[in-house]
Amino acid sequence: MQIDILTLFPEMFSGVLGQSILQKAAEKSAVNYNVVNFREYADNKHSTVDDYPYGGGAGMVLKPQPIFDAVAALKEKAKSSKPRVILLCPQGERYEQRKAEELANEEHLLFICGHYEGYDERIREHVVTDEISIGDYVLTGGELGAMVVIDSVVRLLPEVLGNQESHQKDSFSTGLLEHPHYTRPADFRGMKVPDTLLSGNHKLIEEWRNKEALRRTLLRRPDLLDKIELTAKQEKWLEEVKKDCE
Repeated sequence: MQIDILTLFPEMFSGVLGQSILQKAAEKSAVNYNVVNFREYADNKHSTVDDYPYGGGAGMVLKPQPIFDAVAALKEKAKSSKPRVILLCPQGERYEQRKAEELANEEHLLFICGHYEGYDERIREHVVTDEISIGDYVLTGGELGAMVVIDSVVRLLPEVLGNQESHQKDSFSTGLLEHPHYTRPADFRGMKVPDTLLSGNHKLIEEWRNKEALRRTLLRRPDLLDKIELTAKQEKWLEEVKKDCE
C-alpha cells in the first residue's frame, strides 16, 4: 500500500511512522509512507497556502491551488489506480472499524491534513473522495486524525501483525467488544485468572470468551447489540449474561 500524507508539519509524523507496528510494516514492504509539505506547491513567492475567507469571518482558509497541485503531482508519481483522497475534518463521516477494513483493501491512500479555520470548499468538491472525523471534537489540525486512521488501517494489512487472527477478533471487528485477557501469573496478589481459562478445554474457553464479549458489550456499549445479527447460540448466551447481570 502507498500512503501519501499532505501536511504543513511533516515532522509530526516521524515519531509515529518510525516506531512499532507502523515501522515494521514499512520494513516488510507492506506499506510505503510519503510525507509531503504541501507548502512546497504554493505558486506565490511567499509560499502562502491560506487566505482570508470571502464574506468575512474569523480565521484563515486553505487555498485550493496548493492542494490541487500537490494531489495531482502525487497521483502522477504513483501511476496507480485512482487513490482514495481522505480529508480529515469534524464534518466528515465518523470513523469506525468497518471503514478501516474498507480502506485496508485499497492500494493507495492520500491524506490531506489541514490547519486554520477550514478548507476552500472546492477541495472537498473536486479532490476529496472521503471525509473522515475521528470524533465529535475539534483538533488544531488533521495530523493527529490522520495518524489514528493510518495506524488502524496498516495493522490490518496482510503479514503486518504476527498473528493474522489478532485483528479478526478485535473489538468492533466482530461487532462486539473484545473479551477480557489474562496472562501469567495465574494468581497475582490474590487476584486469580478464571478457572475456565486454565482448564485446557478449548470448547469451554471459546464459550467463555464469547459470553464475556457479550457481557462487556451489554454493560459498556449496549448500542452495538442493535447493529449486529446474533446467532442463535449467541442469543442464548446473551440471555444467560442478562440473568447474571440482574
